[in-house]
Amino acid sequence: MNRSKTYELFEFDKRYSGLIAGVDEAGRGPLAGPVVAAACIMPRDGFTDGVNDSKQLSECAREKLYALITSHAVAYNVAVVEHTVIDEINILNATKLAMTRAVEGLSVRPDIAVIDAVKLSLSVPSDSVIKGDAKSYSVAAASIIAKVTRDRIMADYDTVYPGYGFARNKGYGTAAHIKAINELGYCPIHRITFRVKGEAHGTHS
Repeated sequence: MNRSKTYELFEFDKRYSGLIAGVDEAGRGPLAGPVVAAACIMPRDGFTDGVNDSKQLSECAREKLYALITSHAVAYNVAVVEHTVIDEINILNATKLAMTRAVEGLSVRPDIAVIDAVKLSLSVPSDSVIKGDAKSYSVAAASIIAKVTRDRIMADYDTVYPGYGFARNKGYGTAAHIKAINELGYCPIHRITFRVKGEAHGTHS
């Protein structure tokens, strides 16, 4: 666990007063599955060692931190927007929808929402921070919740639609995943609008 990095993120949040809801998403880039957003309000009187941008952590570390974050949080909320909605309104709008639902569904009203990169129109004040998951403790905590939640969803889908390696690739367009698509066709959770040239056009039910 990198305590010094966590302290740096925690210090960043001191520029804000009151309760901070960190907001981040997971799953903007995959070819399959939902986009998941989390909003998380962490205590201001101390920090959970090891919290960092979820992309910088191992799966094992994320799982352990998820348990700590969700048990220590003042409040947190997760919103899932399915692949069908992504195809209807595009991934950016689906991400904004998930983030908005995550914030507005919090059981405790924050004084400000600090959002990773995206600008939102919310019922509370907000600040959009580029690479917020690597700068803000609250956003990093939200990134871990979003990532672990989505990874678990994709692991469940792996049992429903075997052969695509969803438990491993989480729906991202890895070489093995694209090979599976070419062999099996698309399955019902693939994003139609994310199909790339050279992939199969069949549907696997």
